[in-house]
Amino acid sequence: MFPVRSVLLAGLVSLCICQYYDYDYEPAAQSMPSAPNCAQECNCPINFPTAMYCDGINLKYIPIVPTGIKYLYLQNNLIEEIKAGVFDNVTDLRWLVLDNNNITSDKIQSGTIDKLGKLEKLLFSYNKLNKPPVLKSKSLDEVKFIGNRLTTLPSGLLSGMENLTTIHLAKNKLTSEGLVGAFKGLKSLMLLDLSENKLKKLPAGIPASLLMLYADNNDIESIPSGYLAKLPELQYLRLSHNKLVDSGIPAGVFNVTSLLELDLSFNKLQTIPEINEALEHLYLQVNEISKFDLNNICKVISPVNYSRLKSLRLDGNELTHSNLPDDASTCLRQASEIVFD
Repeated sequence: MFPVRSVLLAGLVSLCICQYYDYDYEPAAQSMPSAPNCAQECNCPINFPTAMYCDGINLKYIPIVPTGIKYLYLQNNLIEEIKAGVFDNVTDLRWLVLDNNNITSDKIQSGTIDKLGKLEKLLFSYNKLNKPPVLKSKSLDEVKFIGNRLTTLPSGLLSGMENLTTIHLAKNKLTSEGLVGAFKGLKSLMLLDLSENKLKKLPAGIPASLLMLYADNNDIESIPSGYLAKLPELQYLRLSHNKLVDSGIPAGVFNVTSLLELDLSFNKLQTIPEINEALEHLYLQVNEISKFDLNNICKVISPVNYSRLKSLRLDGNELTHSNLPDDASTCLRQASEIVFD
């Protein structure tokens, strides 16, 4: 893996572990002197004059943003609309943070967000969007629409956005049909979060660059044959809280060398699926598994052939330690955690 990609992956992993709301910079104190060109309602720290903080002050509108601002924080307010002209002075805005407001799609005026041609991050979670805003910035590297009312991500919306690495779409009403063609042409995508939606199947057309795919808490019953083979970089796959059954898991579908973490907990599996020896974390808790099939974990056991599993969760199934085969310790020689209850 290239060094730059390693740095991006480390950052993405940290974002997965915890949601962050300081957005990389926290002013020393709201009482410190503000830059002279700042909007009256907001704060622009002298030591970071290109940032304007208007967060958490019960704003019902977006103030006119003055020239020179590149990082705009408007989260945790009562904003309902984005009026024409508010961003006219800052067409080179880089970050726009609008999380936790009351903005609806029909109140986003044309020529506002879509004119921000240098925008890198658009954070729009926990609003009332039923469709995403028009996006035209080829500089976007992260979009976040968690907790809205989206049912579709239109084909072509993200077309040409070759720098886009992160898409958060959790807690919406997205269907599998509503994602057809949505990710076409993305060449740098590393994290796609589709958890807590209404998917019945995993979306087609996901870029081969993807490292993390989260689709937990949906209605997925099966995995297409060869699905992961089309994602040669995928390391983390989360499919917990779905409706997966054994007949919906094609032979060898998870037997890929790139995968490090596989979460299949809270499904309806009756057997341990076939995995690759390179997998490090396997979560199968709360299924209907009654047999420990070691052959699906280690096809060959020898001094150089064994599972790299470090953790294996099997609690909430019909298994106990007594179900472990005699040669399990040789196969699972690196496992520091095997949980049955």
